[in-house]
Amino acid sequence: QVQLVESGGGLVQAGGSLRLSCAASGSIRSISAMGWYRQAPGKQRELVAHITSGGSTHYADSVKGRFTISRDNAKNTVYLQMNSLKPEDTAVYYCNIDVLTTSLRHEGYWGQGTQVTVSS
Repeated sequence: QVQLVESGGGLVQAGGSLRLSCAASGSIRSISAMGWYRQAPGKQRELVAHITSGGSTHYADSVKGRFTISRDNAKNTVYLQMNSLKPEDTAVYYCNIDVLTTSLRHEGYWGQGTQVTVSS
């Protein structure tokens, strides 16, 4: 079994910054892709940023130049640095990871979600 623990959400004024963290633990042999998604009220969950095991990154157009995804493989942790936040960034943010477990199964896991609220 694999557990994900997210942290770093909160309330911030427009223009401010937050850093989200998502730490994985448990029966992990290796982690391939890691990503952050978000879901605003009444909207579908959408991809925010994605990072491969090799460090290649991809961002939604709406966050390019403002958000940075990174990972610490030694800590099985993925981060999302969010700068120049806008009210439209308000959402619940979820991490997602693709894991090769110690039993050699490829499985995907979601974090519990962390609320980010940006006031105008």
